[in-house]
Formats: sequence, structure tokens, C-alpha cells
Amino acid sequence: MKSRLRSNELSCPSCVAKIEKSVGAVAGVESVTVHFNTGKIDVEHDDQVSADALVQAVKRAGYDARPSTM
Repeated sequence: MKSRLRSNELSCPSCVAKIEKSVGAVAGVESVTVHFNTGKIDVEHDDQVSADALVQAVKRAGYDARPSTM
């Protein structure tokens, strides 16, 4: 399953690493790609992972995010 989040708070490349690490630690997440220039966060995951769990993982990394359309 694929989900996309968006964050308008990406101000440096280290933001990408922090978000990828935090979201990647969520059980059921297979891959995370953060697009620094656009603020898009693409996540491949199993059916058990909710959009809210992904948003909370981004927030734990210190950034705001919201679900977005593909």
C-alpha cells in the first residue's frame, strides 16, 4: 500500500534523514522517501498502518505533516 504525506516544514537536508528514520521505525513500513524540494513524503507500507500513525511518526521527528493525495 502507498501513502503520501506533505510537510511544509522541511528546511534542510537533515530534516529528510530525521523523518525517514522516524517513519521507517513504524511497524509495517517498508520504505520511506522524503522529497526535500516538494515536501512530499511517500511511504510504502502494509494494510495495518494508518495515515495517523505515519503523521504521528513525522511529528515525533519534530515536523508537522498531513495526509496528501497521490
